[in-house]
Amino acid sequence: MKPLHALVFVALLPLIAVAEATEEGPAPFGPLPATEVAFDEQLYVRRPLVVFADSPNDPNFVRQMDLLSRSYADLEERDVILVIDTDPAARSEWRQKLRPRGFSLVIMDKDLRPVIRKPLPWDLREITHAIDRLPLRRQEILERNPAGR
Repeated sequence: MKPLHALVFVALLPLIAVAEATEEGPAPFGPLPATEVAFDEQLYVRRPLVVFADSPNDPNFVRQMDLLSRSYADLEERDVILVIDTDPAARSEWRQKLRPRGFSLVIMDKDLRPVIRKPLPWDLREITHAIDRLPLRRQEILERNPAGR
């Protein structure tokens, strides 16, 4: 009987692998177009980091996206959602609320209040340090590590 059990197990193994592959895990972190992200749904859920440009070929936009792509894990750890808007004609909700001119990097807190606006690309280290200085982020850090008080 044991060889029969082994044969059945081996026959069902590919089905188990297919079932595991179809399960949806968390979506990988990356930039999301402004048209796919609702502004109000981010309230106290995520910390928006919005990159605006008048064209996806804008050198400042290309440089900023390169700087950010070097370590998405640092942004994900800080509950950041990376929103990009390179089409001024679409008049997205993000563009209407934040009113950028040309290239603009906007760091927002979880209360959807713009905290920092930059007209030039910023290094990831500077962005993460700025986020870590926000009051809500400091509170999150203390809740994760109460001994750090």
